[in-house]
Amino acid sequence: MSNDILNSQNLQTLVTKVEEAARSSEEGVKHFIEPARGTLRRAVNRRHHIVFGRRGSGKSSLLRKGGADLTTGRRPIAYVNLEAFKGHSYPDVLLSVLISTFQEFKQWIETAAVNPAHKTSFWDKLFGTKPARPAFNRRASALLAVKLKTQIEELQTQLHAVEDAHLKIIRSVQEQDSSGLKAGAGMKAEWVSASFEASTSSAKARREEAEEQYRRSKIDFLHRHIMDYQQLFRDMSVLSSGDSYLFLDDLYHIRRADQPQVIDYFHRIAKDHGLWLKIGTIRHRTDWYYHGNPPIGVKLGDDADQIDLDITLEKYSVAKEFLLRILSNFAKECALSVSDLMTDGAVDRLVLASGGVARDFLSVFRMSVEVARERTGSSAQGGDKINAEDVNVAAGEYDGPKREEFKKDTPEDDQSLDEEFQTIRNFCLEEANSNCFLLGKDAKGSEVALIHELVDLKLLHLVRSRVTVSGRPGKIFEAYMLDLSQYAGARKRRGLEMIEFWKPGGQESLRKASLIYNITSKQAYGSQ
Repeated sequence: MSNDILNSQNLQTLVTKVEEAARSSEEGVKHFIEPARGTLRRAVNRRHHIVFGRRGSGKSSLLRKGGADLTTGRRPIAYVNLEAFKGHSYPDVLLSVLISTFQEFKQWIETAAVNPAHKTSFWDKLFGTKPARPAFNRRASALLAVKLKTQIEELQTQLHAVEDAHLKIIRSVQEQDSSGLKAGAGMKAEWVSASFEASTSSAKARREEAEEQYRRSKIDFLHRHIMDYQQLFRDMSVLSSGDSYLFLDDLYHIRRADQPQVIDYFHRIAKDHGLWLKIGTIRHRTDWYYHGNPPIGVKLGDDADQIDLDITLEKYSVAKEFLLRILSNFAKECALSVSDLMTDGAVDRLVLASGGVARDFLSVFRMSVEVARERTGSSAQGGDKINAEDVNVAAGEYDGPKREEFKKDTPEDDQSLDEEFQTIRNFCLEEANSNCFLLGKDAKGSEVALIHELVDLKLLHLVRSRVTVSGRPGKIFEAYMLDLSQYAGARKRRGLEMIEFWKPGGQESLRKASLIYNITSKQAYGSQ
């Protein structure tokens, strides 16, 4: 490859495609690649699922692809991105999600349910294929859309109302006899009998008021209407001759205390009413079940199954194959090949920099192209392909976007996470002098929970789930790698031992006592 290709229109087209694909979108489903065989089929089957994966691992792409495939089968679907409700408190967050859910189903009924197969402006643009079934009855569809609209309006009224407000209703009755009226009447009751005659001008009025006070409760409203919402999905099942699917993406953006309650309410609507839930989230940023009386949420294995999209560096060859398939497909569309663009060392370094996450792999690749262009523009030193050092520089620059995501995803507890990360970073770079560290598999405590969250936040990466260390009989450790951005590029550490755990014999380099990270002084594995 020559410098001309590095600056070619083909490569620029590839960079544009990669940049656009870094974010999930409706049109992006055309480039979807299944991370493991059978994953997509599970995502559209008749079972509740929680889809776990780090940011950029493909959760949204899987859910959107599942929704697109179901739509071409004319199965009712709704896709709701929960990031829009970040910071909302319960029960307003539940009201908001219900509104969005019904709006999405209403839109589906008004478009995908009734659009004929020959309406290519709709089907080809979004799905690239025609529907497998004929359109639904327009009159029945319109009636259901009206029912959804009514529920949406009621929910919106509740959402904007003041919670726990004191309300007063006054009912009044008024009587009046006009002047100049001569009347005779008899009124009889069990306790009195009377008659009267009025012949003079007179006017009298009587006003009775009944006053009722109560408190408005949004939660009570939600409880009272759950059967109405269940009926909507029974009606939808009749209309579509099948089941409906609700995709709730990025649950972790909702406050953790509210997550089980939101899931629980939708699970109660869905159970035995032809609705299946598919929920995307980050594992260690989510609470999906609370064991109480009664229990709240869904229990994995009983109420729902899990789909795990995290391809960690522990499965290095699997991760590399999957990530290269994604990039190769884009390159092929631009009449390029990955081997034309990158050295073998650069590919391995790019896999490490991504931590096995598809979006990070594509983002660091795009930045590596810019680094290589700058390098070859002034000198041919290092060759005319993207090399490992180019990826190192790009990975260092990618620390900025990664830290922005970190702060965005941890608004409530970023300080404790950041402190734990800095402690681990200092241990690796200053004490162990290595890119990896070991953690006792039986280690407990809040620090361990923080480490698991840091893995989900992509600042640490699991590379081995079972490691033994000489001189530590009976002890099992997990091996983690510090994110490449912390010791590459401008932060490059000379003399740092880069443990190549993915290569033959690499695991032996992990079996050093000096790599053991001590959670607390009480767990001083390294000093035993």
